[in-house]
Amino acid sequence: MSWFYLFIAGLFEVVWAVGLKYTDGFTKLYPSIITIIGMICSFLLLSLSLKNLPIGTAYAVWTGIGAVGTVIYGIIYFNEPATAIRLFCIMLIIAAILGLKITHH
Repeated sequence: MSWFYLFIAGLFEVVWAVGLKYTDGFTKLYPSIITIIGMICSFLLLSLSLKNLPIGTAYAVWTGIGAVGTVIYGIIYFNEPATAIRLFCIMLIIAAILGLKITHH
């Protein structure tokens, strides 16, 4: 269950990271509320995953999911570049996440 919590926490990290873009410095009410809720959910689920996972592994996976999701969102919705090197780097992050999952004892 800890890995499930961690995965969902990573998805909520994407929500709040992307949400920051829409808050306009926390001056827009609804995007700010969604961003704060995303932060709370992300941290809560991360903390639940830490009951059984090592902090280093969980934190790296959590930030990796957030980074990959945020970059992909930026490519799709903000027309950010999808160069070969960026996509390769995303694959490296995914490989690192999978490696940490596979080698977890």
